[in-house]
Amino acid sequence: MTDAMAESQDQMFDATAARRRFRALHASGCFVMPNPWDEGSAQLFEHLGFAAVATTSSGFAWTRGRPDTRVPLDDVLTHLRAMSACVRVPVNADFEGGFAIEPDGVHANVVAATGTGIAGLSIEDSTGDVADPLFAFDLAVERVRAARRAIDGSGIDILLTGRSEGFIVGRPDLAETIRRLTAYADAGAECLYAPGLRSLDDIRAVVDAVAPLPVNVLVGNAFTTVDELAEAGVRRISVGGALARVAWRAVMDAANEIATAGTFDALAGGAPHGELQQLFSP
Repeated sequence: MTDAMAESQDQMFDATAARRRFRALHASGCFVMPNPWDEGSAQLFEHLGFAAVATTSSGFAWTRGRPDTRVPLDDVLTHLRAMSACVRVPVNADFEGGFAIEPDGVHANVVAATGTGIAGLSIEDSTGDVADPLFAFDLAVERVRAARRAIDGSGIDILLTGRSEGFIVGRPDLAETIRRLTAYADAGAECLYAPGLRSLDDIRAVVDAVAPLPVNVLVGNAFTTVDELAEAGVRRISVGGALARVAWRAVMDAANEIATAGTFDALAGGAPHGELQQLFSP
């Protein structure tokens, strides 16, 4: 066996083991899955002991100088390969709306994503159209079903999350959100996710409606705690682009001080060079 073949087999084994661990995390308890935006932040979160990480479409887009949802599919697939390869923990992919409208397109793009080493991916139902922000119900369900077929056909055990975006696109209707999430579960989603939920009562209602399947909750500010969400029955917590926004805020404030005041006080708050060197040393 050549060295290249052995390395490929090791990578395949690692990816398979990561997917197995990722699925086990959803079986009981509650875990936090932070959202790195590049390889360095992914390695930092792994170093801090998180059991899994998830990509963030917004955080990655900002590193490319683009707004959220405006990064081409090929760039995202390259990003997913890089993120999966740089850590040993499972990586869940923010796969936006599958980079297509029709189910056949979602199917083809999810097939492409299954080869990137990821342990899970999500498909959302937002259209990007402010006037009509959610895909029609039947189409949204078929899109999730297409993703399910793509994963099953690949033979790769990737965990599929179905997302309903009503609460972050101006349609905060709990009953409709639950209707969609339960339909996505019937279509093959194994984890359900409604970003934008802030009320613990609403979160409990979603948890109860899709039980025993796990629910992901997005936390973008200090409206709750891990213990409160665990008590509500939430299995998975993510933070979306929030950590990237924290990083950008620090850079924006420091750079603005230099540009406007000509002083450098904010630089004193940076992470020590030696600590970063040690973090990223083999």
